[in-house]
Amino acid sequence: MPRLDAFDYHLPPELIATEPTRQRDQSRLLVVNRQDRSIQHSMISELPQFLNPQDCLVLNDTRVLSARLFGVRQATGGKWEGLYLGSNAEGEWKLMSKTRGKLVPGETIELTPAHSRSEEKQLSLIMQSKDDEGYWTALVQSDEDHHALLSHFGTMPLPPYMKRDLATEEDWERYQTVYANQPGAVAAPTAGLHFTPDLLANCTGKGVGVAKVTLHVGIGTFKPIACETLEEHKMHSEWCELPGESAALLNRTREQGGRIVAVGTTSVRTLESVAQQGPLQAWQGETDIFIYPPYQFQAVDCLLTNFHLPKSTLLVLVSAFADTELIREAYEKAVEAKYRFYSYGDAMLII
Repeated sequence: MPRLDAFDYHLPPELIATEPTRQRDQSRLLVVNRQDRSIQHSMISELPQFLNPQDCLVLNDTRVLSARLFGVRQATGGKWEGLYLGSNAEGEWKLMSKTRGKLVPGETIELTPAHSRSEEKQLSLIMQSKDDEGYWTALVQSDEDHHALLSHFGTMPLPPYMKRDLATEEDWERYQTVYANQPGAVAAPTAGLHFTPDLLANCTGKGVGVAKVTLHVGIGTFKPIACETLEEHKMHSEWCELPGESAALLNRTREQGGRIVAVGTTSVRTLESVAQQGPLQAWQGETDIFIYPPYQFQAVDCLLTNFHLPKSTLLVLVSAFADTELIREAYEKAVEAKYRFYSYGDAMLII
């Protein structure tokens, strides 16, 4: 069983991408071949040349919510910041919460719109209880749908390393995939951020299929691994779906000798969650799958992914898909060639 230290690497801070490239398809692409262990440099716009007719891209069509919230504690007047993580059938919200001092059950938070709005609304959250992991349940004093409330009071929840409190106009466009359709994520499935309509058309024009899945990226994807051994780490569950038409297309892809090319680790986790239960078929539900070496992949043949944080569950998954040593070498070459890392960074294709 590999230890966590095996997934560490040195990343110069200047290689962390805090802004997107001028155009989505201008990112670089590191192509890693598992058969001959070769590593070559390319561009994301050249992706179609590495795909074969009958291959199938798998895209996660989740849409990022305006999940970052700001407010004021009614009792103290102190500032409050939160992140919406989900809601239950009773309309209660699950939240990450940050404020000075100790928040106590029963306190009221008055939310403030993150951006100026022509129509002034008010929204109060009554903080109910905190669970063992530090997440709060809050009662929402409104009959409106949570999507409508978040669109008014929330803002795009950018990763902390981008070092800006509020999303810019560019972020509102570029931190969503062009095919985002199902609202529910608190972070973008970042491998998909490279695609443009033209790039997708170039892929399909070559005979490559496109299948959609949904996994609403939650905070668990980015939860640090705090255990020395990987098997001790527990993932938060995230909702995902494999539609019946996508399952049929993927099964047909394999039957015709094509490869299933997962775009992003979230697509991998969705497919592997379904495959663990048997042949690919329509399915939806919660998954807490944590993929780490050694792991036998059943539903994915190739992977397009970004460059991930050291010691993260995402880097562990990528290492399980290729090989820990090969991925370490690929990351070293990416650093040496000054690739851009993380959400707005460059990409890697593992074939």
